[in-house]
Amino acid sequence: MRLLVTTALAITLAAPAAAQQQQQLRPVDRIYRLEQQVAAGQAVAAIQANRITNLENQLTEVLRANGEISQRLAAAEAQLNDVRSEQDRRNRAQEAGTPAPVRPTIPVSGPPAISGAPSLPPASGNFEADGEAAYDVGYQLWQQKKYDQAVTALRAMASAFPNHRRVSWANNLVGRALLDSGQPRAAAEALLANYRGNPKGERAPDSLFYLGQSLVALKQTSQACKAYAELEEVYGDNMRGELKTLLPGAKSRAGCR
Repeated sequence: MRLLVTTALAITLAAPAAAQQQQQLRPVDRIYRLEQQVAAGQAVAAIQANRITNLENQLTEVLRANGEISQRLAAAEAQLNDVRSEQDRRNRAQEAGTPAPVRPTIPVSGPPAISGAPSLPPASGNFEADGEAAYDVGYQLWQQKKYDQAVTALRAMASAFPNHRRVSWANNLVGRALLDSGQPRAAAEALLANYRGNPKGERAPDSLFYLGQSLVALKQTSQACKAYAELEEVYGDNMRGELKTLLPGAKSRAGCR
């Protein structure tokens, strides 16, 4: 009993001393803790500043891209307006009894190679004819090696006539125009998207072939050989004759086995 009382008394006597010692050290601890809090706050502020900078950079890039898209859409709209004006002129000539020049028709086997600026009818309310005319605008620009304008017109056609049979042609020709203008990476992306997005489209096999050409230009010959192999595996005898003729030489240049 005495031992317990003695122990309790020792603890009671020691407690004020310990509390006094902690009270003496507490200001130092407080300063240390404040320094830690300030440092943590500075780190958080730096992280937030970096995030804001990244967001500002992303916003700048988005605004730049939107500006380019707006310019391309404006150019496409101007071209379509020119086509509509031409059709109005033709209509007036026909009403007056004056024969108007006839636009060559596009055969099913492929678009014609025509020199000079195209003379095409504007929107007439006929979905098939209007889509055909819109595609031909881009095709003629590509024939004239006006590749940037061709890409704009062809993308506008694909957007305006999403279910038209020429959409496969338009998206394929976008890739070819990009490749012809020295942009193989953008061409590869466009061609792969056309093949994957519409593998049953009329120009899906062409997109696989020219995807291989783009990959060769990027010095990715092993990937090009995979594209050629998939072309043969998926389409085989259903490839049009021109591709069958071009494929062996393309595979040889890429070093395909």
